[in-house]
Amino acid sequence: MRLEPLYTLRFQYPEGWGVALTGAKGTEEHDFYFPEGRAEGRISGSFRGSNHPRRRTDETYELEIHGFLQTDDGATILLEYRGYGRSRARSDELYANAGVASDATKYRRQVVGFARHVTDHPQYRWLNDAVCAIAGEVRAPPAATGTPIRQADVRLVFRVDELVWDAPPE
Repeated sequence: MRLEPLYTLRFQYPEGWGVALTGAKGTEEHDFYFPEGRAEGRISGSFRGSNHPRRRTDETYELEIHGFLQTDDGATILLEYRGYGRSRARSDELYANAGVASDATKYRRQVVGFARHVTDHPQYRWLNDAVCAIAGEVRAPPAATGTPIRQADVRLVFRVDELVWDAPPE
């Protein structure tokens, strides 16, 4: 198998809501956001959706985005993203292991996942049975001491690649 670039999605959450449940084993968070942004690449267009992530007690987010791309050529492509927003500690560890840790990565978390798409547009019907991989980042701005970061100031960037089938070895 191999990965073929499909699009890069850049988005943010203008608003968000959340609740935190605390118990004997820690605090679990449930959030709800309406992401908005734009995709560029083999598929280009505007993006809107909803995300209902859950943050586990180990600070990993479980991503659950449902939405759509409205392509520049008029197609509507529904999408589903599932995966993980890695904790800050795990992201820092992986940035260091890859030799790319920097001042910028101190304010970033890694995202990994998969995407599925569905459309009735003839030009994009090939997406209806494609499986795609997501590699992304949550990019928070540096916070001033004592000032909380506003969710609307956080940017997310996802690279979405099509997983292309190649025959397995005999």
